[in-house]
Amino acid sequence: MAERLVALDLDGTTVNHAGELSPVVRDAVRAVADAGVHVVIATGRSTVAAMPVIDALGLSHGFAVCSNGAVTLELDPSENGGYRFLDVVTFDPAPALNLLRERIPDAAVAVEELGVGFKLSKPFPDGELVGQLRVVEWEELVSAPATRVTLRSPEATAEEFMRLVGEAGLHEVSYAVGWTAWLDINPEGVSKGSALEQVRRHLSVEPAHTMAVGDQRNDLEMLHWAARGVAMGNAPDEVKAAADEVTGHVDDDGLVPVLRSLLD
Repeated sequence: MAERLVALDLDGTTVNHAGELSPVVRDAVRAVADAGVHVVIATGRSTVAAMPVIDALGLSHGFAVCSNGAVTLELDPSENGGYRFLDVVTFDPAPALNLLRERIPDAAVAVEELGVGFKLSKPFPDGELVGQLRVVEWEELVSAPATRVTLRSPEATAEEFMRLVGEAGLHEVSYAVGWTAWLDINPEGVSKGSALEQVRRHLSVEPAHTMAVGDQRNDLEMLHWAARGVAMGNAPDEVKAAADEVTGHVDDDGLVPVLRSLLD
């Protein structure tokens, strides 16, 4: 049988919006991996936040894409933390952050510190970020190359946030607005799709044997990249429109029938 690759988003796809992993989903992921399919987690989460879920899924070997494609891991239980960094792409966050600071001065900003946590302009809502969190002065926040930057404006609606971000006219970065007023900024040209293409080539999987499942705007590139792109039932309409098919809601374990179809 030809080598196959399935890329799985985490939040809103593999785990629900409370961060809970259903035993039925876990078992379905394990069954697909045990059948020899390359299961690659592709998430906006940092490495620190993604690894506990990867461990809970029982995925100890293979690859994972974190930080919306800026970080690619090779899983290896012999390594400290269970992984090594295979590829890391950074950018200078200062131009974009200084521009957005003018447009959205009340937004909280988080700059990822690889494998550690985040530097913050001010505290984020409890539970939204994982790892070591430290509030720093603006100059330190924008001083070093970063893999990912996150802006959060809890008081704004997603629509208002999208308008403000659009008006800011960001250049030389990639970005996606999440299901709340949450903005992820990555190096230009970097996405889950771009990182997965490198993994696909590394594994020598033919493009026709790729599948991706996701639920948010930061999944659009990987849904286009995959031969079979599947949107969750809880996805926004634009994400569903970009997919080849739509499955059930995350709260109804919508990922399970998609995974089981790989075993038929």
